Parts: sequence; structure tokens; C-alpha cells
Amino acid sequence: MLKQSDPQIYKLIKDEEKRQREVLEMIPSENYTSKEVLEALGTVLNNKYSEGYPKKRYYQGNAVADEVEILAEERAKKLFGVPYVNVQALSGSAMNLAVYIALLEPLKGKIMGLALSFGGHLTHGQPQSATGRFFKSVLYTLGKDNLLDFDAIEKQALKEKPDIIVCGFTAYPRIIDFEKFGQIADKVGAYLLADVSHIAGLIAAGVHPSPVPYAHIVTTTTHKTLRGPRGALIMVTDKGFKKDPELSKKIDAAIIPGLQGGPHDNQTAAIAVSLKEAATPAFKKYSAHIVKNSQKLAQELIKYDFDLVGGGSDNHLILIDLSKKQVNGAVAALALEIAGIVVNKNGVPNDTMPPFYPSGIRLGTPAITTRGMKTPEMVSIARWINEAIEESKKYQLPSEKLARREAFKKIKSDIKNNKKLKNIFLKVKEMTSKFPLS
Repeated sequence: MLKQSDPQIYKLIKDEEKRQREVLEMIPSENYTSKEVLEALGTVLNNKYSEGYPKKRYYQGNAVADEVEILAEERAKKLFGVPYVNVQALSGSAMNLAVYIALLEPLKGKIMGLALSFGGHLTHGQPQSATGRFFKSVLYTLGKDNLLDFDAIEKQALKEKPDIIVCGFTAYPRIIDFEKFGQIADKVGAYLLADVSHIAGLIAAGVHPSPVPYAHIVTTTTHKTLRGPRGALIMVTDKGFKKDPELSKKIDAAIIPGLQGGPHDNQTAAIAVSLKEAATPAFKKYSAHIVKNSQKLAQELIKYDFDLVGGGSDNHLILIDLSKKQVNGAVAALALEIAGIVVNKNGVPNDTMPPFYPSGIRLGTPAITTRGMKTPEMVSIARWINEAIEESKKYQLPSEKLARREAFKKIKSDIKNNKKLKNIFLKVKEMTSKFPLS
């Protein structure tokens, strides 16, 4: 029907389907959902307004919506081993802001999170974010080896006395020691908020340690390694309820009326579907392959003398500092896209370049693992990445700000016609054709 009623949008959707089929989707925060998740997302549940919580709605006609939300909550509780879950947050930013609203006094409460330039997230108290503008914020960094320095974090926490310590990151490729974070939070009397948005699927599958025994609150988006729709979960642990028995009520009130009106019931249903999928043996095997692929890809990239932040990968992502290669991250990401390998430009620890032209790129293996790719494919992918980066060395950015902006415009125009990059894309398409999207 859409093809006839709105051919422009229909064509754009088909164009995006084609793009996703042909490329190696390697942005670590992106994944392919199952058809069942997409089916739940596109249902008549979209038509209902369910302001409030199950059995306590402001509108009539929510009997079915109540059952959908309760089912999503119960599946999340069982999957992660927690006593309480709120499934209504519409995104990751909203979920974290809701926790701060629930626990902190505006302009007085203090958050301590990892600095954005070291792999943290905007909503972990960065000054550019509402979380850093409406609450006090202090930021910790990584150690000289670009790994978590718990001695330094503890020292800073003892000095600053934050109300909330945030752990869980967007560009940290190693295992997170949640127990040590828990010990530091307990020592200073802070809540420990574990934002596991990137690694939630790995945690659910048992291939990364869980924060549940050590954190008071666990937050996660649902669209990364969990392979669900875009959405979020806020979970309170047993430890959290011991610290504050009213924690769930405070979080519920922070979502509504604090931040949102009605939830997206179709989104809630799709989250429930993805949570059921994540509880299967097949998902556990899949998650183990994500890690194996990431570790193999890291090993192969090191052979090409790439500088991997943290020295490798224990999870689903790899962060590459391209300074030694004398290639800018923005240029590299553009070149790789022309070659059919989709990554994102990313800052690296102690980056001397601005955010729009950072020194690194971030890539990961969730989406390509969803397609069925294994370690043999990682060998070819590493080789193509190296070829694309070597080719991109001819596109240099000047150091002066205005000149750099104009140079990048020209690079964007010129690089589209690079024959070597296009040739890599042909090889990529040949590979992706062997791993069709289900």
C-alpha cells in the first residue's frame, strides 16, 4: 500500500534496505533486529495512548497495553536478574536523565562519570548535556595505558563525594570491573549507576560480567547488542532497594510526570520480543561470536600496525587511534564508507583534534555477526580496512580551522570517485551477498 500511496518514502525505505544489505555495518551501537521485532514495532499498538503505568492509567482502553508492558517488565527482570524494571523511557538519554531527576536535587546533586573524550557518554554529566547543566558534574579519565585507573577514580571520588558514580561506556573496549566500582561507590556513599547500553546483550548472554550484584541502578538501551528496537530500560537491583526502598517509585515518577507522557506501546511490545529472543541458547552463541569476532578483528588490525586504544578488545567494539597513520578520523570514516565499511569517527584519549575532526574511528562486530560472519571474515575485513586507510592518506586536512573546513568539503567531493575505494566496495558486496539479512 505504501508503494502506491507514498512512492517517495517507499523508495527511500527500499534504498536504505539496499544500503544495509550491501555494506558492512560496523558502527558498534547499531544492529539488525529480527523480523519479529520489526513486526511488533509496526502494529496497531502505535494507536494507543497509555499515560501512566499498568493498572494505573489515566486513559481508558488499556487492558491489552497493560499486559504488553507487564510482559516486557517480567522478561527483563528474569533476563537480568533484577526485582524492578521500568520499560517506558523512550531513549538512552531520557533513561539516564530520569535517574538523575529521581535521585538528585537540581543544581546541587553531583554526578561523576567518565569524560566524553575518554569514552564516556554525553548523559554521564558532560557539560554540553542537560545532565551537566542541571546538575553538578565531575569527570574522571582513563590511566596512561588508556584503561580504567581505579586508584585514581577512588581518590577523585573521595575528594568530590559525588551522589552518583556512573560506569559503563560508549567507547571502552575492555571488560568493566563493576565490583571495584561498587566498592568505590560504597566507600563514598554514592549510588552506582551502571549504564550498560553497549554491552547489555553480552551481559544477558553471560559473555561479560554483570553489574547487578554491585550497582544500585542499571540502565540500558535496547537497540545495540540486545538487538531490539530503539528504547531503554531502567532497572533497580536488590542492592539498590537496600539503599533506598522507595527507589522504584522515584524512578517511575521521574519518567511520568517528570519527563514523558504516554509510552510507545508498539515499542514496548518490540522490546518484549527482543528480550524473549535474548533468553535463548541461540542468542548466547551469537553473543559469544560477537566477542570472538571483535577479538580476531583486533588481532588482525594490530598486524597492520594499527594503534588500538586499550590494546585490543574484550567486548564488541574497537577504538582506533589513527594519529600514527597520519590520517584524520573524519576522513577515514568517509573513505571506509565509500569502500562499503560503515564505522564512525570518534575521539580518542588525549585527542588534540576537535570532535568533528577527531583522531580516531570506532567500529564493532554486532551487526556483521548478526549476518552470520565469523572469524575467517574478520581477516578479510581487516585487510580492506587497512587498504582503505592507506588510500585515505592522500586526503590530508590542514591544521587551520577555516582552511580545514573547506578542505574537507573538497575531500568529500573527490573521494566519492576514488577507484581503489570503489574496488574494495565491490569485494565487500561480494562478501555481504553471501550473508543475506534474514
